[in-house]
Amino acid sequence: MKALLVLLAATALCVGEDARQVLPPPDGRLYHGVFPGGNSGEEDDLTPKDVDTYEECVGARVAWVYFSSNWYAGRAFPRKTAEWIRDRDAVPFVRLMLRSSAEQNIEEPEFTVEKIAEGEFDNDLVAWAHGARHFGTPLLVEWGTEMNGEWFSWNGKWHGGGECGGFGDPKRPDGPERFAAAYRHIVETMRDAGADNLMWVFHVNANDGPEEAWNRFEEYYPGDDVVDWVGISAYGPQLPSDDEASSFRDMMDPAVKRVEAMAPGKPIVALEFGCTAGSKAARPEAWAGAALDDLLSQRWKSLIGFSWWNERWENDDVRAHDTTMRVQDIPALAEGFRVRLSKAKDRLQDRPVLGK
Repeated sequence: MKALLVLLAATALCVGEDARQVLPPPDGRLYHGVFPGGNSGEEDDLTPKDVDTYEECVGARVAWVYFSSNWYAGRAFPRKTAEWIRDRDAVPFVRLMLRSSAEQNIEEPEFTVEKIAEGEFDNDLVAWAHGARHFGTPLLVEWGTEMNGEWFSWNGKWHGGGECGGFGDPKRPDGPERFAAAYRHIVETMRDAGADNLMWVFHVNANDGPEEAWNRFEEYYPGDDVVDWVGISAYGPQLPSDDEASSFRDMMDPAVKRVEAMAPGKPIVALEFGCTAGSKAARPEAWAGAALDDLLSQRWKSLIGFSWWNERWENDDVRAHDTTMRVQDIPALAEGFRVRLSKAKDRLQDRPVLGK
């Protein structure tokens, strides 16, 4: 009977009446989420089996499942994927990717930040918002992933960079300011359409690229009123050929301090972290093990969760050059997750806490 009462109490904790938001976990706990990988590398073709495989390998459930809504593949709200994620008692976490292709390091020809801010895609945004509203339960959503990284076309490099005076505030860099205007426009348009079940995440890269004053992620921040959580990406080697690596701690320590100063009181999530096999710079099990030790010991008090980037992809025609961060491909990595998550099970919140 006592065990049953504990179970019922834990269940009641996670679900609020008419829930429209994902709340931070109880004090002393952390959310555990994942991008579970897919087949194409385009982040939008996930299946329940991908999540099952990850959870079986690490011995723990996830509170959210991360995936992309690629507008080159379709502009509709991705209800089918969102539904099967919800059916497993997890929250869908959608990367809203307004882009014409998955190719990086190129200028976007269609879904530019200028056109977004001017309202050119409002009909599509409203339709997407209606789909999200009718879905009903809370959703985590981001637009402008890793905006301070020049690999994505919404980075300021492609929209005026550090020049001032061509847009808005004459003292603010035009590239980041145009991004902030587009971000605000997306959020306000969807809120006006009634999608009050969307939780908006401002997702930065721990290191600015290029590392210039105008490109600091703080320059892109659109304002507390349109941001609910702040996410951070921090990676070890991403290519087997990488011969240098920063530790997760060395990236997160300064990034978290910057976020705390930029957005005081906002929950922070380690939204993407990963390390490939095959690099001489770091073994994934060691790199990830140190990262998990810091996360699970709650080194960063403002951080409420983390998610591993469980993906693999080809870099050229040589199989040995492929990147893999997948726990199912790296037994020592899976074991490191399993051991640490098992020991910390009383600190993991494996069901989202939902409320008004």
